[in-house]
Amino acid sequence: MLDQAAILATLELVADRHGDPTDMIYAELFVRRPDLKQLFWLDRDGSVRAAMAQQALECILDLTDEGRSAAIIIADERSRHDGYGVPPDQFDDFFAAIRDACRRILGTDWSDAMDRAWGGLLARIAAIRSV
Repeated sequence: MLDQAAILATLELVADRHGDPTDMIYAELFVRRPDLKQLFWLDRDGSVRAAMAQQALECILDLTDEGRSAAIIIADERSRHDGYGVPPDQFDDFFAAIRDACRRILGTDWSDAMDRAWGGLLARIAAIRSV
């Protein structure tokens, strides 16, 4: 079971200190996967990136609660992104970028409990393949 409290605390602290983390998430993603930047060439106003970040954060919140829809959404998006040139095994890089952006924003306030919780969350997301 995921440590809901640690994940929620992370996201609340990030929101309080930084506001919308979308730009930071993509900065982390593009450091990890610079080849993905070219996929967003039509997203001049950032609306696609914002929508993707919002959906991913909603999935994270769902997974820390009852998990009613996240597995379906993640499995579907994993398949859809394969068509965009993002192999299924690399799809999870986006969720790792969310964790890394949160860790960077929180700095020394990033705790061992948060690290364990996010590790568990990323493992759960990686296990979602098809529904």
